Amino acid sequence: MRFLLDNNLSPKLVDFLRTAGHDVVHVRDIDLGSATDAVIFNAARAQDRVLIRADTDFGTLLARTHATKPSFLLIRRAGGRRASEQAAIILTNLSVVEADINAGAVVVLGETTLRIRRLPIGTPDQDG
Repeated sequence: MRFLLDNNLSPKLVDFLRTAGHDVVHVRDIDLGSATDAVIFNAARAQDRVLIRADTDFGTLLARTHATKPSFLLIRRAGGRRASEQAAIILTNLSVVEADINAGAVVVLGETTLRIRRLPIGTPDQDG
């Protein structure tokens, strides 16, 4: 799978996910370390990468734009977790959420929780 890691996640996470066979870049690797959410969103979509973050504001951008890609993987309570622990949470759940991610989804991973919401978010047929 192709991932783009946001600035709020350690670059060390790249190595763990690459070792598991994934194509992973960190926003700092492509000079987007201080980029806006919209710029990161466009980069993930253009490069067909799943964005992995530890904060929720990207979901708002997906809802506002009614986008179907890129998929967004949110790691809940990532603060204080080591990159190896974050990688374990992602890799443990990846086979369960892979079809959803490939179709376009927001996936929220917690230590003991998993939520999936298919994209687009907030379309008239879903909200009304």
